[in-house]
Amino acid sequence: MKITEHLEKADKTLFSFEILPPLKGQSLNELLEGIAPLMDFKPPFVDVTYHREEYIYKKHPSGLLEKVSTKKRPGTVGICAAIMNRFQVDAVPHILCGGFTKEETENALIDLNFIGVENVLALRGDAPKTEGKFIPEAEGHSYASELVEQIMRMNEGRYLHEETEIGFQTDFCVGVAGYPEKHFEAPSMKFDLKYLKEKVERGAEYIVTQMFFDNKKYFEFVDQVRAAGIDVPIIPGIKPISTLGQITMLPRTFFLDLPDELMDELEKCTNNTEVREVGIEWAIQQCKELVSKNVPSLHFYTMSKAQTTYKIAKEIF
Repeated sequence: MKITEHLEKADKTLFSFEILPPLKGQSLNELLEGIAPLMDFKPPFVDVTYHREEYIYKKHPSGLLEKVSTKKRPGTVGICAAIMNRFQVDAVPHILCGGFTKEETENALIDLNFIGVENVLALRGDAPKTEGKFIPEAEGHSYASELVEQIMRMNEGRYLHEETEIGFQTDFCVGVAGYPEKHFEAPSMKFDLKYLKEKVERGAEYIVTQMFFDNKKYFEFVDQVRAAGIDVPIIPGIKPISTLGQITMLPRTFFLDLPDELMDELEKCTNNTEVREVGIEWAIQQCKELVSKNVPSLHFYTMSKAQTTYKIAKEIF
């Protein structure tokens, strides 16, 4: 079922979450067993991230440099199939511009359509750690809006090298990302909303936000999105802080602010256990307020670890 259909049929806020494919060499069964407890809350869909291939340069004794692939999280298509088969929920794979050509994207979408996936989240993706800025593939997309357009063309039966018969049309529901504190590359929120609107005009049907820790930022974002003429559902993304390192890492990596009230509590913590308890309680209060405002779904960034999210969801659902 499409995400938009799940949201339209729901009579209350839904529960959903995102997982990472396991690191290369780890067990798929371990991943599935790890998220199984979250099925208690009847998620209608689960997002599965996609990771671009990255490279390091290995120096040989001769002095020559060899470009070596370091892709560490394979298997998004297979994981989607396994999740749908094991738990009877919809899987939502992330589709990236970065690291992929248009043809590779088309092939991935053909495979996903073949196994019955009906939803995708279209993202530009970040620059590799070894590069200072995002650079598209020679035959790839520069922006998520272009990726959305390619997916919608396939929904119309129009492929890169041929036009197929009606029977070969895909029928993907496309989601895109939104940034309550604006995308870090956007010079202003107005500028950011302009490109969000373009993604919707090209066919995106719902928005999932980046994590935030101040609900006021989410509510203001929703108001700004609506004022810009965008009327698709906006799903808030939730990520509880769980380690001391995340106190500085999350703001630095995702260009977001931690509220003073949250920092006051976190500064009292001396270990990860204390941080986790503060993070869980903060997220519970966040979620209660969001549910009271009838948000479409609470979407948790679990990093494939269920325990913290389970404790929060148990207090909400």
